[in-house]
Amino acid sequence: MKTMYNRRETLKLSLLAGIGLSLYSFMPSDRKIFKRIIPSTGEELPVVGLGTWQTFDVGNNEEQRKVLSQVLYEMYRMGGTVIDSSPMYGSSEKVVGDLTSKQDFGNKLFYATKVWISGEQAGIRQMDASFQKMQRNKMDLIQIHNLVDWQTHVKTLKAWKEQQKIRYWGITHYVDSSHSTLEKIIKAERPDFVQFNYSIRSRHAENSLFETAEKYGTATIINQPYESGSLFRLTRGKVLPEWAKEQDINSWGQYFLKFILSNKNVGCVIPGTSKPHHMIDNMSAGLGKIPDSNTRNKMLSYLKSL
Repeated sequence: MKTMYNRRETLKLSLLAGIGLSLYSFMPSDRKIFKRIIPSTGEELPVVGLGTWQTFDVGNNEEQRKVLSQVLYEMYRMGGTVIDSSPMYGSSEKVVGDLTSKQDFGNKLFYATKVWISGEQAGIRQMDASFQKMQRNKMDLIQIHNLVDWQTHVKTLKAWKEQQKIRYWGITHYVDSSHSTLEKIIKAERPDFVQFNYSIRSRHAENSLFETAEKYGTATIINQPYESGSLFRLTRGKVLPEWAKEQDINSWGQYFLKFILSNKNVGCVIPGTSKPHHMIDNMSAGLGKIPDSNTRNKMLSYLKSL
């Protein structure tokens, strides 16, 4: 018998007749998501993190901030550390800084943001502002957002890494047409990280970008894992295959994320959410089995059949 799991249903289950227990409250506290290596240092990074585009742009809304604090807690409770933001994301950087500064695990997180402006001095001012908003004396990762004036910012970021103001630097984009440029920069400048789009239906990065990143020791961060929500629209009302449970897949969100993580060259995937139960669901993709090549093919075939 097939069972349908979607994000609305998991929310209903999590309420458990109104007593407010977490869907995964039975999960052993020592069960944490797995990690992968950052090639340039050998440091381990949890494979699922948190993007903040739109979801953390809540300004001073206290009610929404309380919910987002719970999102951060659930991420950390399950072993996650990576928070990715940008000055492009409205108030997200400041919200992240305000909320994490009040958490006892705030200094244990991996903070990533971006520079998104042209000009050397303008870039320095923007990045300094990000430090202030996120309340960091040292940033784990700063990335050049969508390659805006990348030739200029590379020089600053390399100098800042040498000065130990940042730990890592990287480059980002979110469309297939940028992949060849990302590869050229990886080969020429050897960034620590590259962030780009990849999903079960959008696999252009498999052509050569993943291979280039692996060859030159660049860690990968994946954005657009749900294709801006279109994967959930595609599967709304659809049932998971009967074999999904055997692969520790209990929702469509986990289906999509586990497919991404089954690529050994994926370092970390950063789906965005403003809902604690979605955060739990996302993090759970890093638990249990990771699909092998045969299961990946089954996952692709089943999705195409819907």
